[in-house]
Amino acid sequence: MRKQSAFKVFVALAGSMVLTMATGAMAQTYKADDIVKHFQPGVVAPKPAGVTRGLCIGTEAECAKAGHAVEVAKPPSAFDLVVKFKYNSDVLEPEAKGNLDEFAKALKTPQLSSQTFMVEGHTDAAGNPSYNMSLSERRAEAVVRYLGEKGVNTGKLVAKGYGQSQPVVADPFSGDNRRVETRLRAAN
Repeated sequence: MRKQSAFKVFVALAGSMVLTMATGAMAQTYKADDIVKHFQPGVVAPKPAGVTRGLCIGTEAECAKAGHAVEVAKPPSAFDLVVKFKYNSDVLEPEAKGNLDEFAKALKTPQLSSQTFMVEGHTDAAGNPSYNMSLSERRAEAVVRYLGEKGVNTGKLVAKGYGQSQPVVADPFSGDNRRVETRLRAAN
């Protein structure tokens, strides 16, 4: 009897894994706290043990060649919203809305509410480049509209489309390229 129960559980798990593999990887999710930490202004990673501060006059390459540890301050990188779209669509999917709900929570925190964000839409390479540019703009605008419905100040969101010009995977026709990303807007 125990062997039959264990076998049924194994079959159920195996079937679930096959279904997941057949329909693609499970959707990535995140929490508002993760987003706030990602964009937290002024957060500096701790220095490794044994590293001391020093001053080197010269170019980055000259200082590195002289044995000085060269650290260049980098702004937070883009945050992939994990907002994916079906082919030829700017309609938000249910799993995308879940991630956007968390993003909205993060944008309303004191740490991020005063920041301005670029919301960047992208497409795959299927179709006409000018059509893809328009589609990517509609995707970015769909995200901004949804975030506004969740109480985010849309004056702090700038929608921009990039069409098929910035694929994230080698295959330009891959569905992974149909996405929206966001990043802090650089001060002008």
